[in-house]
Amino acid sequence: MKIYTRTGDDGTTGLFGGGRVSKASARIECYGTVDELNSIIGLARSLGCSPEGDRYLNSLQNSLFVLGADLATPRHAKAFIDRIEESHATELETWIDELDAQLEPLKTFVLPGGTQASSSIHLARTVCRRAERLCVAAHEEEDLGDAVVHFLNRLSDFLFMLARWENHAAGIPDTPWISK
Repeated sequence: MKIYTRTGDDGTTGLFGGGRVSKASARIECYGTVDELNSIIGLARSLGCSPEGDRYLNSLQNSLFVLGADLATPRHAKAFIDRIEESHATELETWIDELDAQLEPLKTFVLPGGTQASSSIHLARTVCRRAERLCVAAHEEEDLGDAVVHFLNRLSDFLFMLARWENHAAGIPDTPWISK
């Protein structure tokens, strides 16, 4: 199978289940940003996450592939694919609670940083927020399924907690934001 097809040379791309859309469409922006997020999570994993963090992130990368396929497949398409469901967001809530139980309660905003893994997880969190904003806007125009936005909202919360937890596991305290 060749990697290039030339079918996108006109500025369009194919969706699962048929049909072509502009590469600048809101739907394509959504799953392109999810792909970027997945790549940053891969970077975080390569920068020395804890074994526990690596297990969480490995699972997330697989879920992000599901999300990408979900976003690339219109709801009305006849294609059978796995979709993001509310259970994906619920799983993230469980993970957040597990990590939160091991961390000092937040008393102030914290600055992103610490270990390379934690810093890249913070970067992933910001890209996740962008993906969420893009999906909210796209969902206002076409049905993406409510679970997509719920999942991304929970995912950014989880990534924040995991970034804090990775620093905690490495013995690095949170750096509080100090207002002037």
